[in-house]
Amino acid sequence: MRHRLAVALLILCAGLALSPTALAQEGEALRGTLRGPDDKPVQGVKITVTEDGKQVGEAETSASGRWEIELPGPGTYDVSVDVDSLPEGLQLRQEGGETLSDVSVQPDQQRTVIFPLTTPGAGGAGGTGGPSPPPGAGEQDGGGVSGSLGRVAQLLVDGVKFGVIIAISAIGLSLIFGTAGLINFAHGEMVTLGAVVAFLFSTAAAGPGIQLIPAALLAVIVGGLAGGAMERGLWRPLRGRGTGRIQLFIISIGLSLLLRHVILVLYGAQPNSYADYTLQRALRFGPVSITPRDLIVVVLSFLALIGVGLMLQRTRIGKAMRAVSDNRDLAEASGIDVSRVILVVWVMGGMLAALGGVFYGLIEIVSWDMGFNLLLFMFAGVILGGLGTAYGAMVGSLVIGLIAQLSTLYFSVELQFAWALAVLILVLLVRPQGIFGRAERIG
Repeated sequence: MRHRLAVALLILCAGLALSPTALAQEGEALRGTLRGPDDKPVQGVKITVTEDGKQVGEAETSASGRWEIELPGPGTYDVSVDVDSLPEGLQLRQEGGETLSDVSVQPDQQRTVIFPLTTPGAGGAGGTGGPSPPPGAGEQDGGGVSGSLGRVAQLLVDGVKFGVIIAISAIGLSLIFGTAGLINFAHGEMVTLGAVVAFLFSTAAAGPGIQLIPAALLAVIVGGLAGGAMERGLWRPLRGRGTGRIQLFIISIGLSLLLRHVILVLYGAQPNSYADYTLQRALRFGPVSITPRDLIVVVLSFLALIGVGLMLQRTRIGKAMRAVSDNRDLAEASGIDVSRVILVVWVMGGMLAALGGVFYGLIEIVSWDMGFNLLLFMFAGVILGGLGTAYGAMVGSLVIGLIAQLSTLYFSVELQFAWALAVLILVLLVRPQGIFGRAERIG
């Protein structure tokens, strides 16, 4: 039964993702903010974007140091700064860093790139102004076998980084289905909520301007409270009235649309970046490069996943969650407070989704629809790993992240999710219940 539900869910999600509403996004663009070592914006610097040697756009930095260039579509671009237009006393931090090569832009992505500046003789000093360039941007691996192996190694690292963020965000989605039997389409908005709350606390002009780490902790708390409020105020009353699964699923779609546009009204359509940890020199491990920020995100993500696993195995509430997921009626007959367990799952799912949103906004960008864009990856990871199991969500999400990134080795970046879906379909043909899912008897 679950594998039929998984296939139907996958078809519905893919259809919504490809619908005119989903496609009517802001389009592709490259943007950034140019700041000097003193963190002051740099105005009047010329930025040029080319594709296969052909110029596709140019812009000059504004008084706030911002620039943005709309792109004709997804693809791989080269971004260059005109060093002659730099103010006197400023230069690029890296020699030959006036061009960032092979900057990959996905469909409907507005990607931020940076050009770190310094003063002559300042060495590695630099300013802030946006997320780090994509790993390997502006650098060449060289030709031949060693270059190909280096690129594969880099894509593996990028895939793990993307996969663990999907995993953290998707665990709650899987546990909610396992315990409450609800396919929560509004889970993507919980991811967006975490990223936006952290931005409002840490970076927004009208916010308190606290450091990102305490802002992230506050965002996680808000995510947990939001998840608990949804369970107590909406889903528990609906279940008490005997509302069916399909009706609950439709309600979750409506809730997703409502929350997404409320966030749009309150936050705005302009994507933004966190003020902290934006500009860092990448660490190199052989052919692989990763910024300290991204490395810490990966480590913290794995620690969070390990913590969830230990909680499910070693604690009473974790064992109760697994019992309710395995057989709700038997768990209730055994004296387990099922309503309390479901509430804890919703709170934990909201907290993990918010944490995933902060991490995703940190390595990418904070936008009003970021959770919706990540939702299809989360569903794919959950279905691949097995509906209702946290461990399946972890493994499935890592596989989806790796396949999505490795596919760009030979195919266009806009096809990366298509290949992830292809692997998902192949696995489900062989093992319909997913990697860790249980086969269920029907009839």
